[in-house]
Amino acid sequence: MDYREIYKEWLDNPYFDDATKAELKAIADDEKEIEERFYMDLEFGTAGLRGIIGAGTNRMNVYTVRKATQGLANYIASVGGQAKGVAIAYDSRRMSPEFADEAALCLAANGIKAYVFESLRPTPELSYAVRRLGCIAGINITASHNPPEYNGYKVYWEDGAQITPPHDKGIMDEVKKVTDYATVKTMPKDKAQEAGLYAVIGADIDDPYIEELKSLVLRKDCIDAVAEDMTIVYSPLHGTGNIPVRRVLKELGFANVYVVPEQELPDGEFPTVSYPNPESEEAFQLGLKLGKEKNADLILATDPDADRLGVYVKDSKTGEYHSLTGNMSGCLIGDYIIGQRKEKGDLPTDGAFIKSIVSTNMADAIAKYYGIALVEVLTGFKFIGQKILEFEKTGKGTYLFGMEESYGCLTGTYARDKDAVVASMALCEAAAYYKTKNMTLWDAMLAMYERYGYYKDDVKAITLKGIEGLEKIQEIMNTLRADAPAEIGGYKVTSARDYKEGSIRSMETGEVAPTGLPSSNVLYYDLTDDAWVCVRPSGTEPKVKFYYGVKGESLEDADEKSEKLGQEVLEMIEKML
Repeated sequence: MDYREIYKEWLDNPYFDDATKAELKAIADDEKEIEERFYMDLEFGTAGLRGIIGAGTNRMNVYTVRKATQGLANYIASVGGQAKGVAIAYDSRRMSPEFADEAALCLAANGIKAYVFESLRPTPELSYAVRRLGCIAGINITASHNPPEYNGYKVYWEDGAQITPPHDKGIMDEVKKVTDYATVKTMPKDKAQEAGLYAVIGADIDDPYIEELKSLVLRKDCIDAVAEDMTIVYSPLHGTGNIPVRRVLKELGFANVYVVPEQELPDGEFPTVSYPNPESEEAFQLGLKLGKEKNADLILATDPDADRLGVYVKDSKTGEYHSLTGNMSGCLIGDYIIGQRKEKGDLPTDGAFIKSIVSTNMADAIAKYYGIALVEVLTGFKFIGQKILEFEKTGKGTYLFGMEESYGCLTGTYARDKDAVVASMALCEAAAYYKTKNMTLWDAMLAMYERYGYYKDDVKAITLKGIEGLEKIQEIMNTLRADAPAEIGGYKVTSARDYKEGSIRSMETGEVAPTGLPSSNVLYYDLTDDAWVCVRPSGTEPKVKFYYGVKGESLEDADEKSEKLGQEVLEMIEKML
């Protein structure tokens, strides 16, 4: 059927409720909107679902959530995992509690017990819950830092990481097989509870989760020495981080934690920001205002599902607050943890620092300095989780720290996804440690630049919405794949990595070597002078992203080189549009 026929089917079929039909009747004269909603099924990708909330096959609604869950239930049955159950969490977005219940009741109707959090919880706690409860899988209803009109559905496997091969493909295939919405199973909530197939979880997971985090503290003595003299400002950006971040900091002794009042309570409309992303300067406006009033040492903000952390730190010499990119905060935390373990004589010889391929080369320099392995994985924290599992299964390699440039990191192996709660705790601990040495976190960052080099990394994106946008993004990738540039921004390309083809080609010799990583639609160019450029379509938004990094002789030099390279990358791509 074409999109018009599917639209009519939704209007005529008694399976779809009256509210859905009323929403669809309201767009009867908008052909473009009908096409956008029905030209395809909302794609169940390697991370699950993410899309605009609304009626239609290409939207997030109770029917698409049920369909995805039926596919997941069918896959769980195919591997004999029904008895283990599935943990479900959700965030503060529109329809999140409703989607969580729809997923739970579909699972229950398939004979699979659902463990549903009593109220909103962070993504990393869902990852922890899967492992704590011995579940076969987990579902998290969240669209992370997307705008308010979005919601999503992330699937985790029993190791606590988001699904990776072969499970991702297996689940996707089962979801595709569900073609008739009316065949999807569900049942009343009271019946599911009576049958023991719907259980509510809360403090029984919260308490051990917080204890796991606290057990990772390396220098409690430093916290005890200066916590009363430190001031921290924090914003959960209307999301899930408020209770766990405040709790762990309070229990460790950080007494002066001020929460941005306008952004404290959960609100799926995100009224104080247009885009609830701690990478955004706008997200910190209220936090910076409060931080200056309180003379805060550092200002923190977590995204709505509390897996990403944004940071501003004070320069004691100028009184100015500097923002830290995800690369900067990740390297600060990683360097602190690895350095402290070395100082304590507790640094394993097979220790590993894991980063995504689009993260800073400063991570490589840190690993080299401490004599540990630097392991690169594809973009997506699930691949870091996959490496942790590999280390555990083989007994080869000890996980020390993992990070990706998009403001996500993890210390410890209690969870298998990035955790802004533990990142907040670790950064505050590091701030306390440096304070005992009369240094701020900004001083520590400058010391790292002096030691490792002035690395500057950034990302730019071009948004191309709709059907035409998807085609244009693919065209850009095809053009670059067919004809790798010899030079980018004045830097010579030394090698071209094509992760879809699994090859690394030397531009000088033409020799080809394998990437050693799974296939992914990503192109990466190693440049002279430790610079690099990487191009990949976003997995969650209608964007093509351009990551790049340089190494300068000073902060100013690195800034200039980065600005120049970023501009020339955009100009190169704009010629293709």
